[in-house]
Amino acid sequence: MADNATNPTPQSNVTPLGGESKLTDEQKRAELRARIEAGNKRLEERTLADQAKDAAGTAVDFAKKHPLATVAGGVVLGLAIGAMTRPGRRVGRRGGQMASAASHSLAAYALSMLDGARDATRTAGDKLRDLGDTTATTARDTGRGAGRHLDAIADALRAGTRTATRNSERASRNVKRGLGY
Repeated sequence: MADNATNPTPQSNVTPLGGESKLTDEQKRAELRARIEAGNKRLEERTLADQAKDAAGTAVDFAKKHPLATVAGGVVLGLAIGAMTRPGRRVGRRGGQMASAASHSLAAYALSMLDGARDATRTAGDKLRDLGDTTATTARDTGRGAGRHLDAIADALRAGTRTATRNSERASRNVKRGLGY
């Protein structure tokens, strides 16, 4: 086991709250003032270089977490600075004119695409209508043909029934005559 004198346990710099503390309120206030003064002293001792390193580290972390926001912010900042200079304002006017022409071209292209889609929809509707008409006509013709076939079958069955009835009546008469009835 290590000796406590050579290996002291670290002390917490948080004073327990409530009845667990053996310090009086005045002693607690004095200890808190001392901690505040020590923190202020540490802040004063930090150099400008340390603060710059911390700020750069924070900026790098933000850029890694939010790359699109970083790029967008850079573009906006560049445009704002460029708009403050005379050459930047001239480029902005030309850029505005080019953006206007591009937007008009894009709108014309979108309208032509919509017209093409509308024409394709109409053509597809016409083809579907034609297909429906053809299907209905074929179904009607098939139904009529099937009806004709069914009528012919029914007629043949009726004729067969009549013939079978006549033949059975003749056979019955012949049997009766043969038996002497």
